[in-house]
Amino acid sequence: MENFIVSARKYRPATFNSVVGQQSITTTLKNAINKNQLAHAYLFFGPRGVGKTTCARIFAKTINCSGITDETEACNKCESCLSFNESRSYNIHELDAASNNSVEDIRNLIDQVRIPPQIGNYSIYIIDEVHMLSLSAFNAFLKTLEEPPKHAIFILATTEKHKIIPTILSRCQIFDFNRIEISDIVSHLQYISDNEEVKADAEGLNVIAQKADGAMRDALSIFDQIVSFSGSEINYQAVIQNLNVLDYEYYFSLVDAFLDGDYGNALNIFNEILYKGFDGHNFISGLSKHLRDILICKDQATISLLEVGSSIKTKYQEQSAKCPVDFLLTALNINNKFDLSYKASNNSRLHVELDLLQLSSITQKKKVISAPPTQKVEREATVALVKEERIIEVKAEADIQIKAEIPDLAPLPENEPETKPPAVPEIPSFSDDVPKVEDVLNGNITENPKKEKKIEEPVIETVAVEEVKELSDEALQEHWNGYALKIKEEEPRLSSTLQNHKPVLQEDGSLKLTIANESQLKAIAKTKPYLLNYLRGQLKVNELELNLEVGETEEMEQRYYTQAEKFQFLAQKNPELNNLKKQFNLDFD
Repeated sequence: MENFIVSARKYRPATFNSVVGQQSITTTLKNAINKNQLAHAYLFFGPRGVGKTTCARIFAKTINCSGITDETEACNKCESCLSFNESRSYNIHELDAASNNSVEDIRNLIDQVRIPPQIGNYSIYIIDEVHMLSLSAFNAFLKTLEEPPKHAIFILATTEKHKIIPTILSRCQIFDFNRIEISDIVSHLQYISDNEEVKADAEGLNVIAQKADGAMRDALSIFDQIVSFSGSEINYQAVIQNLNVLDYEYYFSLVDAFLDGDYGNALNIFNEILYKGFDGHNFISGLSKHLRDILICKDQATISLLEVGSSIKTKYQEQSAKCPVDFLLTALNINNKFDLSYKASNNSRLHVELDLLQLSSITQKKKVISAPPTQKVEREATVALVKEERIIEVKAEADIQIKAEIPDLAPLPENEPETKPPAVPEIPSFSDDVPKVEDVLNGNITENPKKEKKIEEPVIETVAVEEVKELSDEALQEHWNGYALKIKEEEPRLSSTLQNHKPVLQEDGSLKLTIANESQLKAIAKTKPYLLNYLRGQLKVNELELNLEVGETEEMEQRYYTQAEKFQFLAQKNPELNNLKKQFNLDFD
């Protein structure tokens, strides 16, 4: 049985033209050979598996070749090429700086550099992982690297250029190797599949290329692994099963559930994903990539950025047509926040489920109730009618409440002429605070639909009531809260302000109310006539005055700074918060 050779070694490029994805670098090196403008030191920098050492070997082989072709490639016929191909060349030396990183190793290298080449014109020294040299070794290497013998050329290769001291970098020509594009990796894998008589579909090879993350050596290693798993046929299902990659269909189904607001289906899909052993953090990252791919499909100018197979690209375009841009941007923003905070969460599953719930609620918040164009006239008539009925209804309810709260007056004597009853004060209309029906139907309601409107303060006629000799503080607070509750539906903010600020009974019988700020003072000043008239009627006090001022109240003295203090304050109002905290094992951020 023949010894198996991995694809990364079997199909290692032997010429400049066979190098994948580094055309700019190979072209520069070929031009330098043609013009005989060879530097004495090169630095090849880039991520793993992109061809640094391979290009160094091809370059070293070509510059010593005695029969370079018209395409600036080694002839593979001369003695120098044959000795290199058979690994017996004494002109090309490869060193591993990871295991030869001391000053003594560099001294041995310097002594070796003085020996001229036996065949060819140059002695080439390829030092791999050069960043592993110690600082002393770098300093010992400086002089030789700057002024080597004419026959010596150094090629340094590294994945971490930042670890090399600047004095070394300044003595080298630096070539930055890029990550290999997915399309180039797929084309090369397809070429190898044809040579090895392996049937492979584009989608499966595309997943392998994405998993390799721009490294051709990683892609070839994964390719050999899949061939060992599935035999002579590579398909999409075999690749995702062997590499434990989440199927695209899960993400397509999730986005459809988000668009429909079907959070139940989204949670069931995530449960199935967890059941198959996938990590929640990888799931969130994959969902962000899927949303990003849908977004770039919205524009023909960016669709080329989509790095998937042709059949899957069609699905992306179909789903992109159903997704509004604002939905995708909001979804990406929400998902990114949960991605950043995933590691800090105590319950990772609940964390991802909250992400899915928020994504499912995006479309629900943005639904707009709109009528067909043919019903425009009918809709406008309905809007006007409903608005008018709502205003009349609010006014009627307010009048009924006020009349019910006016105290009964003593009956007039029979002999005295009948007099007209005192006028009932007219209560201000709250119709301006009622949301417009047009806004309701069009979905344009904002958090504060009320509009400030200058209202002329009407003249309030005081109701004549029977005078009470003593005014108790308990009765004052009771009826003060009664007025606040009465206006709660129409004026919720004003009602809250009145409940949080209590009047103080003065010695002269007047009331003093200290307000936190000018805005609240103006709001209470507008309703002051109606408030006084209500209190006079309920407390049976004809002469009752209310003085307003801005200052620090008792309520303002108690502030809550920490999260624990805020929670305790809320828990006193709603004890169920303590049960919720214990049930879900929650803690403060």
